[in-house]
Amino acid sequence: MSESVPQEVLARAARVRLVIFDVDGVLTDGRLFFDQDGREYKSFHARDGHGIKLLQRTGVATAVISGRRSQSVALRMESLGIRHIFQGCENKLEAFDQLRLELALAPDEIAHVGDDLLDLPIMRRVGLAVAVADAHFSIRQHAHWITANPGGAGAAREVCDLIMKAQDTLQGVIESHF
Repeated sequence: MSESVPQEVLARAARVRLVIFDVDGVLTDGRLFFDQDGREYKSFHARDGHGIKLLQRTGVATAVISGRRSQSVALRMESLGIRHIFQGCENKLEAFDQLRLELALAPDEIAHVGDDLLDLPIMRRVGLAVAVADAHFSIRQHAHWITANPGGAGAAREVCDLIMKAQDTLQGVIESHF
């Protein structure tokens, strides 16, 4: 995470109670691998996963809303303790509305991390819209903040660190590892 984060972004991040991540292109690098039997494989970055777990410990909820459906995503999210998993969503806004109502959150208490056009409807409604560094240009244009790292390579960790910094929990999380 860049040391010089604009105050407006930190103020938005301080209000966040839920972070929604896209999967392909955000928690992965967007590449899809298939074996000869049609089984799909994805690669997730361990630091992103650790950041998500640390963020959850501070009381911030996490969710994924993905346009694709994948067993490897279900397994990875389960291992991270993410309970709110929406897969196969062509209209991500429906899942967003359902999740927002279920958790009784205002839009400004939600952050969304995206990389492509399917993420835009949610990004335009949340308090903190984040684009990964290699996101489509239209997503970067609508983001409040853009990560330094690309999707699948530490971008999610940057978002988690940003929110913990804004909420003054990052130093405590770091110190808990001494």
